[in-house]
Amino acid sequence: MPALYRKSLTGTPFGNVHLVWSESRGKPAIVRIFLPGTREWMPAGSTPGSCDMVLRVSGGIEGLLSGRAASFSLDDLALEECTPFQRGVLEAEYEVPRGRVTTYGLLARKTGNHGAARAVGSALARNPFPLLNPCHRADRSDGNPGGYQGGAGMKRRLLEMEGVEFDDRGRVVTDRLWFDVPKPS
Repeated sequence: MPALYRKSLTGTPFGNVHLVWSESRGKPAIVRIFLPGTREWMPAGSTPGSCDMVLRVSGGIEGLLSGRAASFSLDDLALEECTPFQRGVLEAEYEVPRGRVTTYGLLARKTGNHGAARAVGSALARNPFPLLNPCHRADRSDGNPGGYQGGAGMKRRLLEMEGVEFDDRGRVVTDRLWFDVPKPS
């Protein structure tokens, strides 16, 4: 098993966020992001220094959590650790632009898995790269924001910081829905 390293971002508006990365691909790659309140295993220590990629990504996360736009590259993620289905879902979700949301059903259609909305929701619930891969931008078909690894409050706040509005029932206003669902090749 390759060595894993951790960088902790303390004092974000949401709490501590931890980046876990390795250099098993011959270059550094993010293996996992732990959001505040996550109670899963992570490496105990951090490395004495951080590589350029980790510093760039951690700065982007801090900006994102403060309401600023940030972009991340799929090349920085250890997507090879995901199943082919989850990888396809994460790649489709990555395309949803800031300030827009999609639904689990639309993502299922985009990946060529019509009728697999629940499986898409499960793949996103296990997203090892929250924030870097914007799974907070996927909602239920009725506009209910659904769950999130960082909690429902964090998901709603992230969406609000991106300009997404909610109605009186706590559902996403439908004019923010992203409909770009080309046929899979």
